[in-house]
Amino acid sequence: MKKFFSLVAGLSIALAVFAETLPYDEAADAKAGINQALSTARHDSKQVLLVFGANWCKDCRELDKALHGKSQALIDGKFVVVKVDVGNFDKNLDLANAYGNPIKKGIPAAVLLTAENKVLYSTKGGELADARSMGENGIYDFFNTVVKNNP
Repeated sequence: MKKFFSLVAGLSIALAVFAETLPYDEAADAKAGINQALSTARHDSKQVLLVFGANWCKDCRELDKALHGKSQALIDGKFVVVKVDVGNFDKNLDLANAYGNPIKKGIPAAVLLTAENKVLYSTKGGELADARSMGENGIYDFFNTVVKNNP
């Protein structure tokens, strides 16, 4: 019986840790998050990076890891980031459409905005949809190019 309770406790802890590390807040108000990010971007002279994805998506989780790894200094220095949960392609589709439907060719997808809410860049061709094979260096190179082309 002790082994059973130890196993249950271990699984509970593992599930709690996994749940805490999911990149997308499924209960978040994405519109409010974008409005807050635009305000912060104006104040801090930054751009806004919208990252569309979902917790079930392995490529989305890989992108999130990279954004907190090698790419973190680059991202934090230039952008206010908003993660927009698209669920099973049944959430926040109005927002995706408002920004040119970057999720049409897969997730994760990204949109770069000015602080005035104008689109500078959008991954309309599924550029990040295979983030797992891009690896951390490929993701860094991608965002470094985006930054250079959109000062």
